Amino acid sequence: MSTPLLIVRDLRAGYGKAEVLHGLDLQADKGSVITVIGPNGAGKSTLLNSLMGILPSKGRIEFEGQSIEELTLEERVMLGIALVPEKRELFSTMSVEDNLVLGGFRQMRLGNRRWRDRLADVFDLFPRLQERRAQQAGTLSGGERQMLAVGRALMSRPSVLMMDEPSLGLAPLIVKDIFRIIETLRQTGVTIVLVEQNARAALAVADQGYVLEMGEIGLKGPAAELAQNPRVIDTYLGAARK
Repeated sequence: MSTPLLIVRDLRAGYGKAEVLHGLDLQADKGSVITVIGPNGAGKSTLLNSLMGILPSKGRIEFEGQSIEELTLEERVMLGIALVPEKRELFSTMSVEDNLVLGGFRQMRLGNRRWRDRLADVFDLFPRLQERRAQQAGTLSGGERQMLAVGRALMSRPSVLMMDEPSLGLAPLIVKDIFRIIETLRQTGVTIVLVEQNARAALAVADQGYVLEMGEIGLKGPAAELAQNPRVIDTYLGAARK
């Protein structure tokens, strides 16, 4: 059996003296989708920010067999880890295309002379972005901004793409588009760590699932099994289960 691409052991993180994550263990195989679901305040965003190096943490984080917990944010980016933050964090006064080009910094630093060719791949995934390539990012709709945030992350050709609440605040049709893209990306070999409050959609697209409650993993297992777990159904899927 191959070694998981990402291994997290006894991860602890928080803000100041307030510990939010209390010894988390999780892992992701290459080309898989894992999802972390849970209520507001459970520590889902803290988890992603810790893995990205935005927040200091304790414990062990291994990426492709290498211990990375001592690496900076920039060093993790260069290794091939990318985060699509909940707030998108786009450059609102810059064009769509310029935002995407900035996402190609890693490939440029790696000496890939054809790094701009990645634009065509992003536009294939998100035709709407190609239509609006000269438009200022700040004038896009919520769904378009999310597409741009994902596209910018993909410009670096990451091995691991972490997504923080990609469906937040989006119309149902746009949410379907976002999850369709996640499925497409999985087929290209990108490993995805998906933090999401839309438990039904997240478990439907994921291979493995983790339920994060009060900074600890309450449940874990194959996503299809979690979707049938009575506790998950009652707490996160509700009466709309079909």
